Amino acid sequence: PLSPNTRQSYFDKLRTCLRHAVDDGIINTNPMKGIQGFSAQEVTRPYLTLDEVRAMAATECDYPEIKRAFLFSCLTGLRRSDVEKLTWGEVTELEGRTRLIFRQKKTGGQEYLDITPQAAQLIGERGKASPGDNVFGDIRYPSDTNHSLRIWALRAGIDKHISFHVGRHTFAVMMLTLGTDIYTVSKLLGHRELKTTQILS
Repeated sequence: PLSPNTRQSYFDKLRTCLRHAVDDGIINTNPMKGIQGFSAQEVTRPYLTLDEVRAMAATECDYPEIKRAFLFSCLTGLRRSDVEKLTWGEVTELEGRTRLIFRQKKTGGQEYLDITPQAAQLIGERGKASPGDNVFGDIRYPSDTNHSLRIWALRAGIDKHISFHVGRHTFAVMMLTLGTDIYTVSKLLGHRELKTTQILS
């Protein structure tokens, strides 16, 4: 039941492991040598238009914290995991700008991201929060979050398959639409390889 792209990903990882095993002298020959892998399949990655983001912002969501976190992802490109773990110690005010200095959960890469005033507004006031306190509250389990997002989107008149990751795609497409070059968008998303960003363009 795996999708074509998941099959390709698993196959390529196994092939790489076996190649390293040969290089390290663990096995003498690579049993996958000469075996043809799976081809990648182009997929449609859903995203929201700017008007759709505005419509969702103007529509009530049953869970205000999910709304705040999702819109923040749309404006910053941060993954759910990075939004969830973002702390006040990673939010810095610098010459009138708000900068996030954080380590990506998925890649471990250190990131420096200047965010828009709109995104900074979604963060809100720090108040008496300590550096280790999370910026965003509970956004529930992923399945619950995505269910709430779909209900919220339908209320806003948007009939698309919405998940939290759509926020990340939305940010990338908006940046490209506004004329930001793909190399800059790739850096903003924290992608290690340009081809990962090119999937969205």
